[in-house]
Amino acid sequence: MAETRLIHVLDPRTGQLDFRMPVAEAEEVRAKSAKLRAAQSHWEGIGLDGRIEVLRRWEKAIGEHSAEIIAADSRDTGYCQVSRIAPIMVLGFLRAAIANAPAQLAGAVRQGISPAMPNIHYDSTLRAFPLVGVISPWNAPTMLSMMCAIPPLVAGCAVLVKPSEVTPRFVEAIMATLADVPELASVLGFVQGDGSTGAALIDAVDFVSFTGSVPNGRKVMEACARRFIPCDVELGGKDPLIVTVTANLDDAVSAAVRGALSATGQVCFSIERVYVERPAHDAFVAALIDRASRVRLNHPDPEHGELGPFIAGRQADIVDAQLDDAVAKGAVIRLGGKSEVIDGGRWMRPTVMTGVTHDMAVMRDETFGPVIPVMPYDSVDEVIDLANDTIFGLSAAVIAGTEEEARAIAVRINAGRVSIQDAFLTFAAAPAEADSWGASGLGGKRPGIQRYLKRQALLHNTATPAV
Repeated sequence: MAETRLIHVLDPRTGQLDFRMPVAEAEEVRAKSAKLRAAQSHWEGIGLDGRIEVLRRWEKAIGEHSAEIIAADSRDTGYCQVSRIAPIMVLGFLRAAIANAPAQLAGAVRQGISPAMPNIHYDSTLRAFPLVGVISPWNAPTMLSMMCAIPPLVAGCAVLVKPSEVTPRFVEAIMATLADVPELASVLGFVQGDGSTGAALIDAVDFVSFTGSVPNGRKVMEACARRFIPCDVELGGKDPLIVTVTANLDDAVSAAVRGALSATGQVCFSIERVYVERPAHDAFVAALIDRASRVRLNHPDPEHGELGPFIAGRQADIVDAQLDDAVAKGAVIRLGGKSEVIDGGRWMRPTVMTGVTHDMAVMRDETFGPVIPVMPYDSVDEVIDLANDTIFGLSAAVIAGTEEEARAIAVRINAGRVSIQDAFLTFAAAPAEADSWGASGLGGKRPGIQRYLKRQALLHNTATPAV
C-alpha cells in the first residue's frame, strides 16, 4: 500500500508549520466522486421544493456553527477581515440562490411551435449536471468555496470541492454543519490536496467551477476542453479607480482606502490602480497618505487593527518584486514599502506610490497586496485608454462630481462590473449576473443556477411522419 502523502501548512501569522493534511490521490477522488454521483439522482429527484427544505435546515446549521467557521477561516487567513463575516456571506449567497431559483428555472423552460415546421410542437426539460467540481482559492476560503458550491446544489447537482492547500482548515467546520443535514452531506463532499488532486477532480466531474489565477485558470480550461466538459472560471483582476476633478475628495479617498486595503488587498476586485485628474492629483495623494497611514496592522492582537498578514508567503514575494520594479523605473514610494517579517509572518503596511507608469508591473499585473499606485491624467479619453490598457476586465470604479458624469465614464470601461460614486461593490453585482471580461473570467453566461442545467428539447410531430 502506497504511503499517504502529507502537506504541511503554514500559519500565516507565525510562519510555523502547524497543520498536516493528507493528499487525496486520484483513486480517492474517483471513489468520492462515485459516491456523490450515486446520491445525486435522488437529490435531483426530490425537486426544487425538496432541495430548498433541506437547504433551509443547512442555513440553520451554518448559523449555529458560525463561531467555529469564523475561527477556522481566521486561522487559515491570519485573521483576515473577511473571515469575520464568512458565515454571513455564505448565508447571503444561500438565501439569494433559494429566492432566485424558481424564476430562473421557469425562465429556462421553452415550449411552442416551430416557425419553420408548424406541425412540430416542442417543449423542454431540464437535467442537472450530475457532478460539479469546485476548485477554490486561498484568499477567502469558506466564502469563495461555498459561493461556487451553493448554486449547483440548488440546481440539483452533487458537488465536490477541492480547496486550496494553503487554507484547508475551514473544511472541518463546514463538515460539522453537514453532520446536521445528512441529505446534503450525501451530495456535498471535499477532497484535500495539491495540484494533482485538482487534476484528478477535473477528470472525475461533469462541470468545473474554478476561482484562482490566470495561469491556473488556463490549465483548468485546457483540461476541461480535452474532456469536452464545460467550465466556469473566475480569475484575477487589476481594477482601476478613476477620480475626476469634480469628485468629493473625502469620498474618493475613503473609497480608495477601503477598496485597496480591505483584506490586505488580497481580493480579486481590490482597487489596484488609481487615476486622478491632474488638478486634483496632489491633494488626493496628500489626503490618501494621511488616511492610509492610520490603517493599522492587526498585530499582535488580531482583534485590533485592519491589515492582516499575507495568507500565502509567496504572494509577499510577488508584491515586493513589483515594488522593486516600479522604483527601478522611477516610481516613488510615498508611504509604506516592502513586506516585513514580524514574529514569523509576512506583513506589509499600507503602501502608496506615485510616479507610476504602465511599463511597470505594479500597473499591469495583479498585485494582491495593500499597494495603491496613483497616476494623474488630463482628459477623459486618456483615462479611458489607461483603464482599458489591461488584459483583465473584472471590475472598476468611477467617482465624479455627479452620478451622471461618473456613469458616462463607467460605460466606456472594459469591465464586467463598475462601481459608481464608490468602489469595491463587486459582490453587490450578483443579482445583475454580470460577466467577467478578458482574462478575468470565462464560463457560463446563463443566469444563476441555469448554467448547471442541461436543457433537453422534446419534439412532437402532430402530422403524419414524412415518407
